[in-house]
Amino acid sequence: MKEFVVSEIKNNIAEITFGTPKSNSLPGVILEKLAQAILEEGAKKEVKAILVKSVGEKAFCAGASFDELLAIDELSVSTQFFGGFAKVLNAMRNCGKIVVVRVQGKATGGGVGLACGADYCFATKDSALALTEINLGIGPFVIGPYVERKIGKSQFSAMAIDADFRSAAWGEQHNIYHSVSDNITQMDEQLEEFLQKLASRSDEALALIKKVSWEGTDHFEELMPERIHMSASLILEDSAKKNIEFIKEKLRAK
Repeated sequence: MKEFVVSEIKNNIAEITFGTPKSNSLPGVILEKLAQAILEEGAKKEVKAILVKSVGEKAFCAGASFDELLAIDELSVSTQFFGGFAKVLNAMRNCGKIVVVRVQGKATGGGVGLACGADYCFATKDSALALTEINLGIGPFVIGPYVERKIGKSQFSAMAIDADFRSAAWGEQHNIYHSVSDNITQMDEQLEEFLQKLASRSDEALALIKKVSWEGTDHFEELMPERIHMSASLILEDSAKKNIEFIKEKLRAK
């Protein structure tokens, strides 16, 4: 499978699908395309809402691409890469349309960020969540404001420190997931019904709900340069590269 981002409009709902070969991890080019697609679809008058989803039946998103992180050797390149996550989340926040996210499996690191950037999020019982950045030698700094908005600073700190997976039930209890199904088929049936309802709603009402639900988040953009620099500088450390190589070896051995 090649890396891709595709968009199509169905019944006034813009469906944006992304996919990459390694557990839908996110290289810089896919981050750029995702942000662009969200803003472009959000600007279309006929679009009532945006659905963001990934391919496959296993991992929803494994976060940052390990291969790309290993290849980064300059701060400017690193800054651009982590800025890509900020662009996607900012697009979700500012596109003007309700953003629904479909999580069919594990969400790790930046994948948790995507789930937390959603206005409404569907998941299956297999959709465990973890902020594993500390294992690499960095932290979930860029996605942090979006995760904190959903689960609070204390729970965010705990997730960032222990890097353990939380269950989908935990994700629902802590406001990341709004619907958790037993399997993908059941989730997609409920999702389709939900999207049909959204397609029949008032454009103006949906836009205003989007606006008021994100009140108090304008400072997110002000935080981003410093947050991006935190991750961008730490990933250049030799220890971070060694951590990534170690984790890749463990994954290959499985």
